[in-house]
Amino acid sequence: MKLFQLSALAALCLSILPISTCTANALSQAQLFTKGDEYSNVKISPTGKYLSAITHVEGKKVLLVLDAQTKKLINAIHFPSNAQVGTYEWANSERLVLAKEYLKGWQDTPIYYGELLAVNADGSRKAYLFGYNSGEQQTGSNIKKNTPMRASAFILDPLPDDERYMLVNVIPWNDKINLDVELLQDVYRVDLFNGTRKRITGSPIGQARFLTDHDGEVRFVAGEDSKNTTKVFYRKEGKWINTDKLNLDLTDFSPLSFTDKKNTIYAAGRSQGTTLGIYKINLETGDKTEIIQDEIVDPSNFWINGTNKQLYAVEFENGYPSYAFVDNEDSHAKLLKDLLSALPGHQVRIVSETRDAEKLIVLAFNDRNPGDYYIFDTKKLKLEHLAAARNWLDPEKMAEVKPISFTSRDGKKLHGYLTLPIGKEAKNLPLVVNPHGGPHGIRDWWGFDPQNQYLASQGIAVLQVNFRGSGGYGEQFEHAGYQKWGSEIQYDIIDATQYVIDQGFADKERICIVGGSFGGYSALQSAVLAPDMFKCAVGVAGVYDLELMFNEGDVASRRAGTSYLKEVLGQDEAVLKAMSPSENVNKLKANLLLVHGGEDDRAPIEQLESLEKALKAHQYPYQKLVMDNEGHGFYNDEHRAKYYEKMLSFLKTNLTL
Repeated sequence: MKLFQLSALAALCLSILPISTCTANALSQAQLFTKGDEYSNVKISPTGKYLSAITHVEGKKVLLVLDAQTKKLINAIHFPSNAQVGTYEWANSERLVLAKEYLKGWQDTPIYYGELLAVNADGSRKAYLFGYNSGEQQTGSNIKKNTPMRASAFILDPLPDDERYMLVNVIPWNDKINLDVELLQDVYRVDLFNGTRKRITGSPIGQARFLTDHDGEVRFVAGEDSKNTTKVFYRKEGKWINTDKLNLDLTDFSPLSFTDKKNTIYAAGRSQGTTLGIYKINLETGDKTEIIQDEIVDPSNFWINGTNKQLYAVEFENGYPSYAFVDNEDSHAKLLKDLLSALPGHQVRIVSETRDAEKLIVLAFNDRNPGDYYIFDTKKLKLEHLAAARNWLDPEKMAEVKPISFTSRDGKKLHGYLTLPIGKEAKNLPLVVNPHGGPHGIRDWWGFDPQNQYLASQGIAVLQVNFRGSGGYGEQFEHAGYQKWGSEIQYDIIDATQYVIDQGFADKERICIVGGSFGGYSALQSAVLAPDMFKCAVGVAGVYDLELMFNEGDVASRRAGTSYLKEVLGQDEAVLKAMSPSENVNKLKANLLLVHGGEDDRAPIEQLESLEKALKAHQYPYQKLVMDNEGHGFYNDEHRAKYYEKMLSFLKTNLTL
């Protein structure tokens, strides 16, 4: 059995960091924005000897390994047939661990069966570490057999200081060979060279998320019970202890890191429905001290020092990004400040670092730039450009994304973003309203959005709004959208649109609404509630029949999912019908384009069929685009381009461009 293949550069026609060749020269306008990143998941090995990155060759992900000094290719690792490289980690100074994914003919989104494989940077010592097909690569007579396991493994902690072992968390398969995150999980220590494993602990709750300390000890686990309530446990003397016993009086409690004291942690949590605060908590006494909290938004990112695994900064995004430092004297806090000064106008992410933190891999991006990778020498304070994620897009030609805020009809302060076409006066522009998915726990951010930039390149402004029910603005704000999917949430979207009209940015006669997932639902439902506002509506992978959500799709298939639906939708049939576009097509005036994936598990094709049935019954015209092999959204670049072109043609007709 071939585990994976190593190919020469010439055979793959791959460019080397920095990017120089192999990018298609004749991309259509849609393809410019739908083509995925040429390089992603760039990392540096623990000793700084190697660089690694994911790229695409013939539609499949390939892992490149390069000499960090010369930038010359050492190996290009890919799987044969329909398999590809998924996530990966440097597990020690020479060895990589890879997840193996499969591209199936009936579905374009990769499928992961939980297999982990390993290889040295130079291509030697290939091994199948974990999965249903293991046990075939044993050598030596004294090694415990690496037996197959009907479960999916995920890298928990690569333990880069340990040359022999890593930690994985394992989710067992159910009787249908499906991944059920509600099942209790286990943590194993796995040998990096032969895959033999030892169980370390198991989770006391489903949907487990484990946290290790600096020594690689499993110390925390968080998960959700059958009522979708988050519970957190800490491990003491081999036993799991419920943090409820600490009487912290915090909801959404989540450990972030340990402090410099063994029994004291940094954690996030809410007090009485407020925004998420950062606390220092003593696990022995239960004493807690709030150290950081923003009055308007929850944290958007937590910065952990890779050397000591301690929290040193918190990022917030109320409009533009901002930073709060837990410890200004932390070495990484100083480095982050240096990077922000060196890359003005950008957000930065330290995405990988050497064991001694002398070399960092940095990703810098903003509203016009999808991302540039750099290597930062922290001793010489030298920043070297490695690669652009999408070098075929010129940030200077991209559109600005402006934060906005306004007051809703019932007095709520709401926030959003307006993408304005470059080179055009921001006045009486054609407008596309783009509500986000979710709706709960999700929000829009300041940053580069390919679809919005594509529309802006055609002279169209794009509006995004963080309506009530969105995540990131505190528990009370999110709960304000519960059971208001088809009413107050949509009125927030409509009020945002009216605000942009009143400010003179948008031409009220040239407005359409385009959204995916819950945004697809909003596109139709907002057009139901404000039929004279929107000339057209594009629903992508939308939910159109709310009652159907209780019977079809992956949310209803889980106990926690059913509890969630009861909480956020309610069970009043009259209300559900009033909030379902498929029950209200007689109120529509907008021209419709409906886009869906045939293999969508989140919003199954039955949702589209329910809406179609109602439209046909009312002889209401519509256009349709169904991608049989796609799931909830578009994974395939070519399919996204086809959708973009169809959408733009539809918008141009309705916006009279």
